[in-house]
Amino acid sequence: MVKRWYAGHPLVWLLSPLAILFWLISAFRRCLFSTGLKKVYRGRAKVIVVGNISVGGNGKTPVVLALAQYYRKKGVRIGILSRGYGGKSSFYPRQVTGNDDASEVGDEPRLLAIRSQVPVVIDPLRSRGANYLSNVLNCDLIICDDGLQHYALARDVEVVVMDERLTGSGFLIPMGPLREGHWRLATVNAIVHNRADNKKPELKAGQTPQYLMKLVAGEMCSVTKPTEQAELTSFTGKNITAMAGIGAPERFFSQLKSMGLNLSSTLPFPDHHQFTANDIPSGTVLMTEKDAVKVSEIAHSDCWYLPVSACIDQKFFTQIDDKLVNAGLTMTP
Repeated sequence: MVKRWYAGHPLVWLLSPLAILFWLISAFRRCLFSTGLKKVYRGRAKVIVVGNISVGGNGKTPVVLALAQYYRKKGVRIGILSRGYGGKSSFYPRQVTGNDDASEVGDEPRLLAIRSQVPVVIDPLRSRGANYLSNVLNCDLIICDDGLQHYALARDVEVVVMDERLTGSGFLIPMGPLREGHWRLATVNAIVHNRADNKKPELKAGQTPQYLMKLVAGEMCSVTKPTEQAELTSFTGKNITAMAGIGAPERFFSQLKSMGLNLSSTLPFPDHHQFTANDIPSGTVLMTEKDAVKVSEIAHSDCWYLPVSACIDQKFFTQIDDKLVNAGLTMTP
C-alpha cells in the first residue's frame, strides 16, 4: 500500500485538498523566515544540514557519519545535532552517550554517538541544540541530521540524500511523499544518491552537483556482545531470518542476498519500530545496526548486525570544504 501511495495511486487525488493546504502553509512559513518576520538562529559554529525532501529513510545516517569522520580527522571540533525522533527524553538539550536507552534518546542518535565518537545532542528545537553544541560543547562545526525544512536554524551547507525512489509521485504530503517540491533540489549544495545499482539517475536538479554513495559492509557483529565479530563465511549454509525496522527494509534484505546469504524469512517493521522480545525469532537473526542499538537488552546470543559505512567521491568532500572555508571555518589541510 505504501509503495502505491509513493508511486501515485489514482486514489491519492482524494487527498489533493489537503496537499494544497500543506503547500500553502509551507510556503507561508518559508516566507516568514525569508523576510525576517520569524527569527533565524545563526550561532558561531558553521552548520551542515543533511536531509531530504521526501518522507521515509533515505540513508542520511551513513552520510552524517562519513562527514563526521572526515572533519574529525581534519582536527575540526565537530558535533552532531538531531531531533531525537522516537525518543522520549525528559529534558533538552541532551547530550547522547552510547549508554543511553534508545527509547529515551532515539535509535539514530544513540547509533551516531556510538559510531562517530563526537558529541551528539538531541533537541526538537534545533536552534537551542545548536546553541548548546556551539557555546557549551565548543563545537566549530555542526552536522544536523535531518532538518532541511527547519528554517529556524541557519545553515552554511545543505546536502540532500535520495534513494532509488527519488521524488516518488512528485506530489506533496499527504498526496505523496514530498515535504517540499522538486524545485528545492536546485537550491541545495549537493545531492547524494544511495542506490543499490550504483548508477547515477537522470534527475533534473538545476546546477546542483550529484554524487553516488556506496554502502560498504563491515564484519558481522554480535548484538549482545558488540566487540565479538564473525566473518561472512560463518553464515554460509545457515537458515537466516533478516529483520529491519528502517525506512526501506527491502534495501537491507537485498543487500544481504547480494552477499550470498540464504534468507529463510524476512521481517520488515516500520521505521523506528520499538521492538519487544516477541519480535525477535529464534535461530540466526541478522539486523541493521540501527535496530541493534534498540534490542541489545532483549536479543538472544545468535542475533547479529551488519555495520555499513558510506563511500562517497572525494569531490563531494572537497566541495563541502570550499563552502565551509568560504563561510569562515578554519581546518587543517
